[in-house]
Amino acid sequence: MVHIYPFAAVRPADGKAQQIAAVPYDVVNATEAREIIAAQPLSFLRISRADALLPNSDPYADQVYDLSRKIFDEYLSEKEFIQEPDPALYVYRVLHEGRSYTGLSCCVDAREYKSGVIHKHELTRYDKEEDRTRHIDTMNANTGPVVLLHLKNEEVATLLKEGATGTPLMEVTAANGSVHQIFAIRDPTKIRKIAETFEGIPSLYIADGHHRCKSALNVAERRIEKGISVPEETWHVMGVVFAEDEVKVHGYSRLLTSLGEYTPQTFLTALRAVATVTPFDAVEPSSYSISPKQKKTGLHVFHLYLEGKWYECEIQISGSVSRIDSLDVSVLQDQVLVPFLGITDSRGDARLQYLGGARPIRDLMAKVDSGEYIAAIAMQPVDVQTVCDIADEGGIMPPKSTWFEPKLLSGLLVHLLE
Repeated sequence: MVHIYPFAAVRPADGKAQQIAAVPYDVVNATEAREIIAAQPLSFLRISRADALLPNSDPYADQVYDLSRKIFDEYLSEKEFIQEPDPALYVYRVLHEGRSYTGLSCCVDAREYKSGVIHKHELTRYDKEEDRTRHIDTMNANTGPVVLLHLKNEEVATLLKEGATGTPLMEVTAANGSVHQIFAIRDPTKIRKIAETFEGIPSLYIADGHHRCKSALNVAERRIEKGISVPEETWHVMGVVFAEDEVKVHGYSRLLTSLGEYTPQTFLTALRAVATVTPFDAVEPSSYSISPKQKKTGLHVFHLYLEGKWYECEIQISGSVSRIDSLDVSVLQDQVLVPFLGITDSRGDARLQYLGGARPIRDLMAKVDSGEYIAAIAMQPVDVQTVCDIADEGGIMPPKSTWFEPKLLSGLLVHLLE
C-alpha cells in the first residue's frame, strides 16, 4: 500500500517561475552552473549548487550549504518565493518533442522507502548521498523532487487528466524547449480521492533521485539519533509520480580519467581479448544515443570513444547469469573495468565518472577531446520493465544504470520539512 501526501509548497511568486526554474543540480557541474547563473541571476542553481558561487572553496564546505540556506531565506523575505496557504497536490506536465508526460507532485513516506514499499533499483554514490543529506538538513527542505513510477493505472490517469485543466499555476519553457506546467489540486475531496486511489497501488519505483530519497531518510534518522524531535512532515519526501508508460529511458555514459598501465592502443588490444572491437563511424554528434551498427541479438553492446575515434564493442551474452549480472553496465564493470583497470568500486572510485544520457553525444566527445577524460563509454538504454522487474526481485543495479526522462526542473516546488 502506497501513501501519498499533499504539501504546502514553497514556489516562485507569480511571474517569477521562468526566472527561477533551473535544471536539476546533478546534471551540470559547477562551471556550467556558474554560466547559467550569470545569464539567469535568479536561477535556483544559486540554491541547489551554491558551490558555483564559491569557485575557490571546497564544494562540500559548510559555507556552501550555509550559503544555499541564506539565499533561500532571502528569496522568501524578498517575495521571490511564496508559500501556498494550504497543503495541495500538484499535477506536473511536461510537453516535449510532440509528447506529453504527466505526473503527480506530492510527498511520499521515507519510511516506505526504508521498508521496501518504495523500491530502489540502484546504489547511491557515497559522496553524492552525503552532499544531499547535508543540503536537505541545512535547507530543512526537499529542494528537488524524487521521480517515481507506478504500474499503469487508468484511474490515476483519469484523475490527473482532470487535475490538469484550466490555466496552469506555473508554466516554464526550459533551455531544451520542453514546456513544464504545474496545476494545483486544492479541493480536499479530490485530494482524498487521489490518496485513496494510491492506497490501492502496492508499490512505487524510484526512477530518478535515489540520492535525494536516501538523503531525506538520512536527515530524519540522524536527527532522531541526536535527540531532535522529528515531526511527521520531516518523514515526507517530495516526489513526482509517473505511470510506467509516461517515461522513457536513456543509457548512462561512463567517463574514465585514466587507463592505468595501458596506453590507448594496448587498452584496445586488451579489450579485444573479451570483446569484438570494430571502428565505428556512424555516430551523429547531435544525437542523444548511439544505435548499434548490426543490431544483433545475443550481444552486450557499448561504444568506446578514445583518441578521437569511436569503437563498437560487443560481448557475447551468457545465459547462465542473473538478470542484474546480464545488464550491459554489469558486464562492462565485471569484464572490463575491474580486470583491466582495477575499478572495483563503481560507487566511489574517482577514476570513473558519469554523464547523463539526455545530452548530445558531442558533449561526451568534448570531455575527452578537451583532455579532461581519457575515454568515454556510451551505454545502451535499459527498458522500464527490466528496471521494475529487478526492483520487484529486490535486486540492485550498479549506480548510474539508467537515465529517465522527463527531467524535471528544480525551483518550481519546494517542500519544507517542518
